[in-house]
This record gives sequence, structure tokens and C-alpha cells, in this order.
Amino acid sequence: MPPFTEMTVRNAKPRAKTYRLADERGMYLEISSSGGKYWRWKYRYDGREKRLALGVYPDVGLRAARDRRDEARRLLANGIDPGAQRRAPRRRPGSRPPPTILRQWRASGTPGFGLAGPNPMQKRS
Repeated sequence: MPPFTEMTVRNAKPRAKTYRLADERGMYLEISSSGGKYWRWKYRYDGREKRLALGVYPDVGLRAARDRRDEARRLLANGIDPGAQRRAPRRRPGSRPPPTILRQWRASGTPGFGLAGPNPMQKRS
């Protein structure tokens, strides 16, 4: 099936079950039974099949979805999992993640903010 046009996307109607319209290079439009249209990209990383959400139509048009797919393909070509990069926490330079701060506070022995009440995991004597 050749890649589709904006008109094809606009005219896609919901059915009883969710279905997909394939575009090219693993990208497709998923049309839900409630009428939602979702851009997705199917790819393989480390031997596993994965899917990446590219946006919701009409907020993200055909051209923008293809651009997002192409950017994700560039990441994949460089050995980076696009889905994992998206989920990675975005931190400011020099900031520390909360678990590190908590570990440092516990190690310092500084009194202060603790759990209210007894530890439920500790047995009574």
C-alpha cells in the first residue's frame, strides 16, 4: 500500500474495533472505535519490537508525524532507543535525583523529617 495523504487521514472513520492504516517505514495511524486517531511508529531495538507514540491527529498532522518518525529513526541509527530516551528524566545540569539526596540524608544521621509513627515492617518486642 502506498503512503497516504492528509485526505486519507481525514477520511478515516472509526469501526467496531481499533484498526491501523499503514504509512511507510513502520509508521501507521491507529483509529480507535471511539474515533481517536493516533500516530504510532513500530520499530525493533535489541531484538524486541517496540512502539512509539508520535502524537494525536489533528494536533499532529501527517507531515509533523513523519518528521517525528524520521528524528526517532536517526536516534535508532545511532544506537539509541527512542522510547527509552523519551522516558529518561530530564534534569538540569548539576541537579541530583531525589533518591541520591535521600540516601545522603540518611547516611548523614541528621535528625529531621522522618516517617510519622512506628515502622510497620519492624516487629514489636
